[in-house]
Amino acid sequence: MIFRPSNYDKFPTIAVGTEAECRAGWDEIGARFRIELESRRALCLECYPGVFEREIHRALQLRLPAAVFFLTENCLKQPEELESMLAPVLGDDRIFGRMSTLCLDNYFDADRLRQMRSEVQRAAELGPVIVLGAGAFFVAPENAAIIYADMARWEIQLRWRRKDSGNFGLHNTHAEFAAKYKCGFFAEWRAADRLKRSLLSKLDYLLDTNLPGQPKMIAGDTLRRALHDVAQRPFRVVPYFDPGPWGGHWMEEVCDLPRDAPNHAWCFDCVPEENSLLLGFGAHRVEIPSVDLVFAEPRALLGDQVYERFGAEFPIRFDFLDTMGGGNLSLQVHPLTRYIREQFGMDYTQDESYYLLDVGEGASVFLGLKDGVSSQDMIADLCRAQNGEIDFPAEKYVNRWPARKHDHFLIPAGTIHCSGAESMVLEISATPYIFTFKLWDWGRLGLDGRPRPIYIKHGAANIQWDRTTDWVRRQLINRFEMVAEGPGWREERTGLHELEFIETRRHRFSGAVDHNTDGGVNVLNLVEGEEAVVESPAGDFDSYVVHYAETFIVPAAVASYAIRPSGPCHGKECATIKAFVRKRP
Repeated sequence: MIFRPSNYDKFPTIAVGTEAECRAGWDEIGARFRIELESRRALCLECYPGVFEREIHRALQLRLPAAVFFLTENCLKQPEELESMLAPVLGDDRIFGRMSTLCLDNYFDADRLRQMRSEVQRAAELGPVIVLGAGAFFVAPENAAIIYADMARWEIQLRWRRKDSGNFGLHNTHAEFAAKYKCGFFAEWRAADRLKRSLLSKLDYLLDTNLPGQPKMIAGDTLRRALHDVAQRPFRVVPYFDPGPWGGHWMEEVCDLPRDAPNHAWCFDCVPEENSLLLGFGAHRVEIPSVDLVFAEPRALLGDQVYERFGAEFPIRFDFLDTMGGGNLSLQVHPLTRYIREQFGMDYTQDESYYLLDVGEGASVFLGLKDGVSSQDMIADLCRAQNGEIDFPAEKYVNRWPARKHDHFLIPAGTIHCSGAESMVLEISATPYIFTFKLWDWGRLGLDGRPRPIYIKHGAANIQWDRTTDWVRRQLINRFEMVAEGPGWREERTGLHELEFIETRRHRFSGAVDHNTDGGVNVLNLVEGEEAVVESPAGDFDSYVVHYAETFIVPAAVASYAIRPSGPCHGKECATIKAFVRKRP
């Protein structure tokens, strides 16, 4: 294991406009709102749940003292009513619920909404009004200027952890993070995104308040133009990092992370529902959820076939799992498609793979069952381990394979697996997010000091007991197959398994290598080499530089592109791993 100097960009910014197009600070924003109120007499300030609405209220009251404010929080159902409404979605499990079909207006008392709508109409006849809060769109006058205050998912989660806020309408600021996340993931975000998707094409302004006291605002037309432009070129989302009970220290060096946590276990490097985009306007950066791009430009980003298959969802996920100097991941299995649909309301499951970016001494991957394993004995031992009677004898039941740098382990749903210690994994997977059934966690506690949830019953219903040693060796490990080669490059098919809808290709190259999106989104990572450049043969986008371990997205609309070593890697061999959705026959 050799650490290299870090040039990993933790805050990739996409230049999309000029400084003049972005208003920064409450004084500039308030001045723009004053002009809007003079002409329209009403502002609809719709907020994503998690936005600090009181900060906006205080700031605008000072700058727009003549305006009458209406706060939609006064129309919410009582917390106990919301809890009753959410109970069928959330259930009583600590982690899992069921994907909700609720809409944001379901959170409000219908009579109060009607009353506020009437009050707003009457007030607007007399003077300027501002309707503020999540759900403002439901009561604002039709002629109101629509301002959407959006919020990054990671920032919402940090606010929950700090106990700065709770779930929408529930007054649960001091609840544990896991409960807040479950409510957000299964219900709150689903409802808020349904409204957001309907507003992206009509909003007049986008307001970024991710940094308290440092708001920024752009016009709606500017946002829509920026998203259209982003969908025509390679780009990166903003990665974020998190510690874990098994976490390591490789990313601290390679990604130049602060030593502000006991370790860094995860990097979410391309999970567009949870990552952000940084849009650059001169010296200003506007942060928006990257899922906004998926909602606004699904066909250009995903391609027609992927969009028709998955809708406005980004189906490919790249993330890092760092156990260098850490421990084994939990022994786990992912649900089969039928199971995840019936139990949780998801249409597809987390098929995945481990690509080894780096390894330390003794690195390994647990994958598949050993020959002759008794399912009854194994489940009995898992239950005994969960009850604290024994340490689960993992290697009695599960294959432990040595892992080398650039190995690729394929993990179709239903296959028992986990990464061992001293591994730096690039996880390439489908994107149903949190549906992992932990079976054994090596007897340790989570960072919160509590046992991590174990799901033996769910796991037993999904483990494919015929995926044993010989089958795993032949079907799931290093299935490299030469596809094509040319001067200074070669292309290999590396998976995923035939049971999975994602295809991966590895390119090794010392010169330029041509790619084509073939009508579908491509996700790539520079797995070898310090630097490469992505170029358009036709000059359709500016050259885009990527660095070692950076994940980048090439939208379907790009079509042809080329990648070559650059900077310190000029003339040296680099390598990328590329993922895309296989076309159906």
